Amino acid sequence: MKIKKLLALVLAGAMTATMLVGCGNNGGNAGADAGTSTPADTGSDAAAPADTGSDDAAAPAASGDAVTINVTRATFNLANPDSAQVQKVQDAVNAYIADKINVQINLTDIGSGEYTDKANLSLANNEINLLWTASWESTIGTNDLVPNNAVYDITDLLPGTPLYGSMDEGQWEASKYNGKNYFIPVYKDNVEGYDIMARKELVDKYGWDLSSVKKLADIEPMLEDCKAEGLKYPYLTQKTAMFYRWYIDSFDFFTADATANWVAVDRATNTVVETILTDEYKEFCTLMAEWAEKGYISEDDVTKTTTDTTTQTQDWGFSWWTDIPVNDEANSRYGQDVVMVPATDRYAHSTSALGSCYCVTANSTPEQAQACIDFMGLLYTDSKLADLWTFGIEGEDFTYDANGHVTQTSDKYNHSMWESASATIVTPLDNEPDNKADLYIDFNGGAKTSCAAGFRFNKEPVAAQFSACQNVFETYGFPLENGGYPASEVEATIEAYYAALNEAGFQDVVAEFVAQYDAWK
Repeated sequence: MKIKKLLALVLAGAMTATMLVGCGNNGGNAGADAGTSTPADTGSDAAAPADTGSDDAAAPAASGDAVTINVTRATFNLANPDSAQVQKVQDAVNAYIADKINVQINLTDIGSGEYTDKANLSLANNEINLLWTASWESTIGTNDLVPNNAVYDITDLLPGTPLYGSMDEGQWEASKYNGKNYFIPVYKDNVEGYDIMARKELVDKYGWDLSSVKKLADIEPMLEDCKAEGLKYPYLTQKTAMFYRWYIDSFDFFTADATANWVAVDRATNTVVETILTDEYKEFCTLMAEWAEKGYISEDDVTKTTTDTTTQTQDWGFSWWTDIPVNDEANSRYGQDVVMVPATDRYAHSTSALGSCYCVTANSTPEQAQACIDFMGLLYTDSKLADLWTFGIEGEDFTYDANGHVTQTSDKYNHSMWESASATIVTPLDNEPDNKADLYIDFNGGAKTSCAAGFRFNKEPVAAQFSACQNVFETYGFPLENGGYPASEVEATIEAYYAALNEAGFQDVVAEFVAQYDAWK
């Protein structure tokens, strides 16, 4: 119990102060031979790295020469990054940092729809040194990278560096795995909570009283208006299994993985439960089924044919949003005004500090690992570099207004603070307040600390069963949570889902969860 309380306090402290593939070495040194640095073929949608004259990603620079690191990141605001513009940003970054740190970068920018597959291939080919990732990403998420030894142990590289000093020490403690630092958190909204999001144009047109919305089901009359409007997506799930998010007040889904939301800690009892057997799961899946039958949910979400830029269209009425200190950021991200309604409380828990982060890959040499730390330290402390990295080329991709705030103008290079650099150093957007940094600190500090804060599940003892259960989720859970079955079939489908999970070894997984959590408590 003392251990649990200590970890919870550490995590809570992290929130008040201020997102894995595997070859991370076990001893903190470089992993296997990195091979060539030439990125995998990412097609026309990803930026090709600049030709720096170095073909070996793992070869240290000659004495006095800058160390070159290959950096791969996702873009969520554009479906297809413009490779020429990414090249221009890369060159501008290298020119700016040349007299500040002994580092040069090769930058690969990949659209989020292809990011997991392409980045994973590049990781397998040892073509990346610095990777953007997150706890919620699949395949290359933080919970995948550590067990697969794909990340470099940077614990001993951090102390005394500008990077380490760029955020409170508790942030580094909260993002540790097995007592070691493998990840560099982006300081943003590092607690978790969710909002119901509506297009303001429709709110004004129909005069919806959003103050009356206390739970998801309350928007149904408004969804009928959206359907009458002829919208393709009255309720847009963004091809996301939402039980994990809408029911965070009831459960701590400590895997931070929607494909494993069949197990969680019940907040009321502080015990591990099989969530798909709960009344809450049946309630949610039934609501989604009913909404699909009424035409409020499109089959595009079930078939995953909606895109990450669908929210930038006028084809939807309601969707979801991860609550942040300055929710007006959504207006810029989606190119239209939206309105938020709080749907859950906010929680600090084991993965909330890793909702967006970077990692040094295990194939990196010690010189490259140090270069990654140096680059990230400058990125997190130098506003000009942070703006360049986030927004692109001034005058082409963005401008500064009379108040010194950023106006994004480009369809070639467009990132957001949350997946780029610290909220304390990136210049606020033109619709954001001057005190944005303070708002983030206060926001994180106002969250509840989860009963399971600090607990990390080690799935290795049941890795095969865990993976098999995730496959079962894709067959049953995802469509259930996106209205893929008629309401009359929900109960029977949940029973079939549970049977398939058990056949896949679910009870072994649950038993391991229970054993580890009880031992941690």
